[in-house]
Amino acid sequence: MKNDNYKRTLVTCALPYANGPIHIGHLAGVYVPADIYVRYLRMRGEEVLYVCGSDEHGVPITIKARQQGCTPQDIVDKYHAIIDDSFKALGINFDIYGRTSSKVHSKNAAAFFKKLYDEGKFITKESEQYYDPEAKTFLADRYIVGTCPKCGAEGAYGDQCEKCGSTLSPEELINPKSKLSGAQPVKKETTHWYLPLQDYEQWLREWILDGHKEWKSNVYGQVKSWLDGGLQPRAVTRDLEWGVPVPVEGAEGKVLYVWFDAPIGYISNTIELLPDSWEKWWKSPDTKLVHFIGKDNIVFHCIVFPAMLKAYGDGFILPENVPANEFLNLEGDKISTSKNWAVWAHEYVKDFPGKEDALRYVLTANAPETKDNDFSWKDFQQRNNSELVAIFGNFVNRAIVLTHKYFEGKVPAAGELQDVDRAALSEIPALRESLEKNIELYHFREALKDAMGIARVGNKYISDTEPWKVAKTDMARCATILNISMQICADLAVAFEPFTPFAAQRLRKMLNMDLNWDMIGQDELIPAGHCIGEAELLFTKVEDEEVKMQLDRLAAIKAEKEAALKEEAAKVVAPLKAGISFDDFDKMDIRTATVLEAERVPKTDKLLKLTIDTGIDKRTIVSGIAEYYAPEDMIGKQICILANLEPRVIRGIESRGMILMARQADGKMRFLTPQETLNNGSQIS
Repeated sequence: MKNDNYKRTLVTCALPYANGPIHIGHLAGVYVPADIYVRYLRMRGEEVLYVCGSDEHGVPITIKARQQGCTPQDIVDKYHAIIDDSFKALGINFDIYGRTSSKVHSKNAAAFFKKLYDEGKFITKESEQYYDPEAKTFLADRYIVGTCPKCGAEGAYGDQCEKCGSTLSPEELINPKSKLSGAQPVKKETTHWYLPLQDYEQWLREWILDGHKEWKSNVYGQVKSWLDGGLQPRAVTRDLEWGVPVPVEGAEGKVLYVWFDAPIGYISNTIELLPDSWEKWWKSPDTKLVHFIGKDNIVFHCIVFPAMLKAYGDGFILPENVPANEFLNLEGDKISTSKNWAVWAHEYVKDFPGKEDALRYVLTANAPETKDNDFSWKDFQQRNNSELVAIFGNFVNRAIVLTHKYFEGKVPAAGELQDVDRAALSEIPALRESLEKNIELYHFREALKDAMGIARVGNKYISDTEPWKVAKTDMARCATILNISMQICADLAVAFEPFTPFAAQRLRKMLNMDLNWDMIGQDELIPAGHCIGEAELLFTKVEDEEVKMQLDRLAAIKAEKEAALKEEAAKVVAPLKAGISFDDFDKMDIRTATVLEAERVPKTDKLLKLTIDTGIDKRTIVSGIAEYYAPEDMIGKQICILANLEPRVIRGIESRGMILMARQADGKMRFLTPQETLNNGSQIS
């Protein structure tokens, strides 16, 4: 049964993986939406706990540590700090930002496993897994590389080919090798513990498919697909040195699988923050639990973690909602950490100081709530300049500057209202109602439109009423206009707090008032005679030079990536052709020759007509090398030709022979020439 009368809300955010910084995809998908929701609840005076932390175990971290010649702890220490600082710089202030490498979490996660183990909630399975005989260790899928069976790319991982995106298994790789030693892995038996998810399938169906039809369609649909496909046991341990050690005998060299370990981190972080009262947040039916995640975490938070909590018992609550977003792309391409195709949060705050709100605003406006969406720097500039600066900022600046100019910074009293005044004020309550509804339904993109709708009302009102002109003839009417304008400024200071907290704070300082959510749309929100502070710019423009710098950086990354792909392609060697006899080879007459004349074949892009001296005769050869060599580059070159190839007519020209060329897999071609100049007609054998 759902409880609609909660006393408090526990908000968790997916633990970012501490093998690199966070980027705009993470922010748009998880952390900005969660922060909007938390700020809204707190503005309403509700009790909220906001929990997150770094996910610091797993194979990618150990891989990076090996690559950089350091320990896994060094890696997570570095990126935990970078991620934590990035969140704070963008106004995302968790009540606790913990880490799964902490002693509190290690103890808690081990105890969680041990209780399930002691109660017989796991099953054991023996299986064959890849093992590195030189490194003497079992290999996770990411430690195995080889040729992709789908596209032929080298360096595909045991779980995925990053070139074509195919999901793989180690068994599918062609010529698999260990990333640790380069040795060919062998299969070796190992034993692991599994959570039998199939035992919880019916309960999950009733809880989610029957009880939470209000969940977002992408979440509900993915869960239904998994349940309809039938759940299978899922391993909760793996052979690895880095992680929480499995706390039972006979489990030496095994750790908790990161997907099992990480969600327990929410509980561990709460315990670390509130050791004496954490159960109020995790075991009270009066607490509403909301998980903010990306779509790649839906299965873990809607099926696996709930099954873990159900198996554990002891009164743990389940999520009331799991508002997962889709993915954000960058300039039309998928964001990729490994390829550096991203806008990194820690770099953004350095490149755009004072524009933290602009990023939050644009990521919310483009939030991938129902489908993948795209971030572009031009759109970022346009939204910042034409919406934040030209509408919201422009209205506030005019209202406060004029109040200081005409009324010495004191809010003037309103006189008799006209239709234009009442029309503007009447729009605010409806926008507030829509804003509240959209936030509570996790429709943050629409909620932002509602908040900006209030700014549009204010900007249109002050433009239509023109108090700077009215002041010349009717100061009482000017006072009414600016009183209403100041009321709308106060509305904006509240409505935009969840979305642009830095600007909202500056606006509250200018208004010299403490405000709460319930004040939006009230009459006389700012009383007449109230002294306001001096105007300061809420937002500044994003200049063309700033955008160009970012686009140039991405262009350089793309060029480097294309060059690397081309270099890799060039290394691919074509397979051997079918074998021939020596007699077949002996029939070929390969000789040296010198190019005497060269010209392009008319109306073609690839053909050159060459006149050559073979030492026996002078002849013409037509060759498709014009895209690699200009005619003047060929004159005087000594080349090798197949001299006894039967003549053929090409574009009306008889071609007698063939130039020998070497072609790389990337298409690059070069003609073969003797290292030293030889007599024309010298035979090659």
